[in-house]
Amino acid sequence: MGRVFSPLRYPGGKGQMYNYIVEIMNKNDLIGCNYVEPFAGGAGVALRLLRDGYVRNISINDYDRSIYAFWYSILNTTDEFIRRIQGTEVNITEWHLQKHVQDNKDDASLFDLGFSTFFLNRTNRSGILKAGPIGGLNQEGKYKIDCRYNKERLVALILQINQQRDNIELSNIDANELIQNVNNEGSFWFIDPPYYQKGKDLYINFFCHDDHHALSETIDIYLERVPFIITYDICGSIYEFYRHLNCEIISLNYSVQTKKKSGEYMFYKNLLV
Repeated sequence: MGRVFSPLRYPGGKGQMYNYIVEIMNKNDLIGCNYVEPFAGGAGVALRLLRDGYVRNISINDYDRSIYAFWYSILNTTDEFIRRIQGTEVNITEWHLQKHVQDNKDDASLFDLGFSTFFLNRTNRSGILKAGPIGGLNQEGKYKIDCRYNKERLVALILQINQQRDNIELSNIDANELIQNVNNEGSFWFIDPPYYQKGKDLYINFFCHDDHHALSETIDIYLERVPFIITYDICGSIYEFYRHLNCEIISLNYSVQTKKKSGEYMFYKNLLV
């Protein structure tokens, strides 16, 4: 399966931070803790930590109903979801059908929406639900719509995740509400909010300035004694919100349309880094 641990391709995914996070957990005696991601997205780090035995449980949350529907479906209707993967053709006709589901997601069942999220994530450029299909609508590009849709590999990933479903807690609430209500005893939080500057281009549920500010205030109040990491794109407003925390600049390679290297903030508290 290589080093891929999530069936979802996610813009800004932090999988490259995995070894660094394990090092931090070891240094701070956090092995065996409950690991919490209020903006789970693809949840690649969480899933790998659980699989490798570094954490006891993972709590993954995403307010976006589309993302939540995917995780709910593969955890609760695994066999049916796998049958849908195996029985669905990967072509432009199907892409239009799944896009229609996504465009009307408030009316769709969790299962249908979850599959639509999965299908579009695997067939759209950079995994962005708002983007067009790989290869274009006329399939004239170098890569075609099915180039990221290896059914056998994806089914194996879903089965692997399902084996640990009893150690996965899933929720679909606002991140502020999650932070205010979760029992923080023995927990470690990895908070990766939508990007400040490009969020509206990448995510369905992006944040405005006030949303980012409100989140920073919630973190200050409710995670005062809890070990946590926050990652963000570099911009002045974000630094002002979190300047009272410890801060490092991390360098990540990721792909959103084109491969590039990006510097990001990593704020942290109650941790030795």
